Amino acid sequence: MADVMTNRLIEFRKVSRVYGSGEAAILALDSVDLAIQRHEFVAIMGPSGSGKSTAMNILGCLDVPTSGEYLFQGVPTSGLDRSHHTLLRRHMLGFVFQGFNLLPRTSAVENVELPLIYRGMASVERRERAIEALALVGLSGREHHTAQELSGGQQQRVAIARAIVTHPAVLLADEPTGNLDTKTSNEIMDLVTRLNREQGITVIMVTHENDIAAYAGRVLRFVDGKLESDAKRDMEAVHAL
Repeated sequence: MADVMTNRLIEFRKVSRVYGSGEAAILALDSVDLAIQRHEFVAIMGPSGSGKSTAMNILGCLDVPTSGEYLFQGVPTSGLDRSHHTLLRRHMLGFVFQGFNLLPRTSAVENVELPLIYRGMASVERRERAIEALALVGLSGREHHTAQELSGGQQQRVAIARAIVTHPAVLLADEPTGNLDTKTSNEIMDLVTRLNREQGITVIMVTHENDIAAYAGRVLRFVDGKLESDAKRDMEAVHAL
């Protein structure tokens, strides 16, 4: 048990989130308990309004629980002020979204450098780190193409490179294949799986597609603000995809 606790990266303890008040109050999360270990690949699923996006926002320190506690590396985040939440996002978390969120007329390498600029990293070092991240996602030779010159799949690879250039502990992916065709979606998921397995990045992904969730080693299903099920999968079968 001690080893399991030591390896625990993220924990929700009776986390609830209420929006509004009185008769207009909406219970988005209802006393959710969960724990995620280091190096796991977890998919979060559920119908619209199930609480999965609220859970992801809290995991990413973009929102806070109304009650209960969110612990990151054993530290309660409720005791952190806004600036410390920002530092946690900047140094420990990487984000990938459905819409890529790239600067369209800016080169791939400059897009990837952005998080390092916020860190105050020197230009030579951040350029080297950005080029390394682009190579890791298979975009060597495309560093100076602007986002609008790249395909959708390539843009998402740039977005993933931007998310991992800071060497985060956790990659939070919100519908990362939602704007991509099936072939490109599979290529992106193969990449995310490789980053999880070879780089040791913990991946937490929201998706509504069963075939995309099948890449994860564990699937959390939310219904009406509650964690309805928590199913682990055979990792050998996952890695064979």
